[in-house]
Amino acid sequence: MTRLLRFCFIFFFIIAASLLARDVESKKPEWGKVDPTRAKVIEEELEKEIERGRKTYNFYCYYCHGYSGDSKTLASSFLTPKPRDFTAITSDRLSREEMISAVRNGKPGTAMSAFETVLKPKDIEAVVTFVRDEFMRNKAKNTWYHTPENGWENHERYAAAFPFAKGEIPLDTPDNKLNPEQLAGKKLFMESCISCHDRAHVLKKGAVWSKTTGLTEQESMGETLFQENCAFCHDRNGAGKNWIGAFLKPHPRDLRNDPVMDGMTKSRMRKTIKNGLPGSSMPAWRDVLTNEQIDAIISYVSKVFHSIKNG
Repeated sequence: MTRLLRFCFIFFFIIAASLLARDVESKKPEWGKVDPTRAKVIEEELEKEIERGRKTYNFYCYYCHGYSGDSKTLASSFLTPKPRDFTAITSDRLSREEMISAVRNGKPGTAMSAFETVLKPKDIEAVVTFVRDEFMRNKAKNTWYHTPENGWENHERYAAAFPFAKGEIPLDTPDNKLNPEQLAGKKLFMESCISCHDRAHVLKKGAVWSKTTGLTEQESMGETLFQENCAFCHDRNGAGKNWIGAFLKPHPRDLRNDPVMDGMTKSRMRKTIKNGLPGSSMPAWRDVLTNEQIDAIISYVSKVFHSIKNG
């Protein structure tokens, strides 16, 4: 009898523990068990948290993970491993606690940086709630890219550049083969759109930026690496004043005139590129770039933007 009771106790303990361990996918209560007034308050609080998370996501997270959470972004095409596609994973395979930890502490071996010093704890929790609800559970689209809320007032004023952004006109089409409207559109594209659309359709694949003359072999390698990786945030001229750079908080460093550059050393910049910069959107590149490639970028920056001291 004692053995039977012991068995029953262990059996029911295991069942209870498994129920408690389940990931609760929704904070929404079971309406039949909660006072309707209280249920409405809980639902409204949840909706407020989701919207708070949406604002945080659309400001900090979209440029790698995409507005729709599918990581189909220009930044993603540069990164290895790719940013997580939240639409391709269900919430039972990735717990809320794991996600909060990743946002707070970053993810070693990836470009996912820590946001502990950037976001408040409540904002970290809210953005995780939003991602789980919007992408992982509902597979929703969130928002479109070119909206007033995302900094694109009257997007139609860029209409002349649309054919280049959509790949309808190759970006390297000779100017003498473009009509005046197309020439204006190309100029507008190069000034306003290329920071996000810099893999536009071309007739001949290759660099679309103006090559710097008089570079050594190492500096030339650094130029290619910088323009294909770093210019996304720091701009092609190193100023960090392109649209993406202006959108990030804090802004990417101006590699030409930032006071920090006056005291910059090669060893310090190498460490920053490898490990990222806490409290900023600068990710760690140690698992993306080799030491040789990092040194090449530093040589290029030192040659073209701001002289960097040895040491």
